[in-house]
Amino acid sequence: MVDYRIDRRSGVATYVQIVQQTKQAIRLGMLAPGDKLPTAREVVEATAVNPNTVLKAYRELEREGLVEARRGLGTFVRRSLGAAPADSPLRAELEDWAARARESGLEREDVAALFTAVIETHYPQQAAHPAPAHTPQGDPS
Repeated sequence: MVDYRIDRRSGVATYVQIVQQTKQAIRLGMLAPGDKLPTAREVVEATAVNPNTVLKAYRELEREGLVEARRGLGTFVRRSLGAAPADSPLRAELEDWAARARESGLEREDVAALFTAVIETHYPQQAAHPAPAHTPQGDPS
């Protein structure tokens, strides 16, 4: 089950936060194909957001092919993402690192900046929509 946490000060639209948190839960294996998402009413009760916001997020997830709405039954996960299980040894190492960072006085934004810098070093930015492969002129393929 997903426990949505909405940060109204983040500058990120509420529906985007719901989409991101759902994707994270799928990526970490907290939600698997066939699992049911909380109803819009349950999300509204837990987060005090507008029901239309929740429905917008669920429609976006459906448009991306991650979930499917089944009339009268709810919204269900269709497929998984990535391979980073929540119980990964790497997560435990990252938990330890984050605890040390906090103990050393780093603020959340400092940690995020460090982590982003390291990620960008190891995973160079990729275009959101890769350009089609160039086919030389005269090549019939």
